[in-house]
Amino acid sequence: MATLSLTCSLPLQPPSSSQSQSRKLIDSIVSTPFQYSSSSTTSSNGSLKPIVVDGDPPTFVSAPGRRIVAVGDLHGDLDKARCALETAGVLSSDGQSLWIGGETVLVQLGDILDRGEDELAILSLLKSLDIQAKAHGGAVFQVNGNHETMNVEGDYRYVDNGALDECIDFLEYLDKCERNWEEAFVSWCAVSARWKQDRKVSQNYWAQWNLVKRQKGVIARSILMRPGGPLACELARHGVVLKVDDWLFCHGGLLPHHVAYGLERLNREVSRWMKGPSEEDNSPQIPFTATRGYDSIVWNRLYSRDGPELENYQLEQVQYLLEETLQSVGAKAMVVGHTPQPMGVNCKYNCRIWRIDVGMSRGVLDSSPEVLEIRDNKARAIRSTRDRSNELQVADYT
Repeated sequence: MATLSLTCSLPLQPPSSSQSQSRKLIDSIVSTPFQYSSSSTTSSNGSLKPIVVDGDPPTFVSAPGRRIVAVGDLHGDLDKARCALETAGVLSSDGQSLWIGGETVLVQLGDILDRGEDELAILSLLKSLDIQAKAHGGAVFQVNGNHETMNVEGDYRYVDNGALDECIDFLEYLDKCERNWEEAFVSWCAVSARWKQDRKVSQNYWAQWNLVKRQKGVIARSILMRPGGPLACELARHGVVLKVDDWLFCHGGLLPHHVAYGLERLNREVSRWMKGPSEEDNSPQIPFTATRGYDSIVWNRLYSRDGPELENYQLEQVQYLLEETLQSVGAKAMVVGHTPQPMGVNCKYNCRIWRIDVGMSRGVLDSSPEVLEIRDNKARAIRSTRDRSNELQVADYT
């Protein structure tokens, strides 16, 4: 089981469109293994103990004493993503894309792709924030959702035309960065708006050209996202399930048979498939248990269904499955996205399940961003607007 410490003492460096600045930001991460020697959350000098990650991709995270913030589906809406991250208290509001969350652990629950035009910019922003967060004892984690797995599989049904244009722009920018993926990817969030504006100014709206350009966009997307493509390999760094301390995070929902299959095994198999053929595996198969079927981790909606569609006995069965799942992995609660909640962030089954997809993207419900904050094993929803913020305590439990 791979173990990685995420703590270093280097100063914060803001993201920059400069390639040299991006390179320094990337090189600033220093990771050293760490093992706990006591149950205390602080070290001998009074600071919080390092975050420890087990699994590759990350599956189990020990983050003693940290504040945890979870953000749901973003679907290509960069403006709403920024608003959600500002609401979470981890992103500066000055447009400089600076991490201000200190030792906070941020978890994003997938579905960054599709239905919006700034997908790569959001992924780039999260990558940049993760690099900055690690320099301050925090971290950013992502889990892949069904739209990430669909795109790696080549299912582009829900891709916005603007997202295809972004893929074209990014490949051109990658060339300008001399094919240095890390530099281009981390700095894209800082330059993408300018590239988009330049494209719109020079765009030709002839129907024939639009058709040709869409075909070019599909090709560019395939280059980036097919198994083994550079963006697919970036997504492969994230699993489909993550346990941070006593909290489980996944896109759709974890069930007992997923636990029996093995959480690290599921994450490894999804990652291996996204990375494409290798010397060890010439044709990795799509992991059905994790990514296919109504009861797979990324598609499951069992915990998000409400109202008269379920009889009392069915609700009892769902609660039984939830309790069995949580007990088998030693978790207090599960946090899921995937199914938009028009009423906002909410919990059910004695707050053992939290549903945090509020449909904030303009391509979904265009609702006000909300995030889930967890402190000392107590959770609450925070809703924000640009000009003022209201904190709404949804529920507390121990």
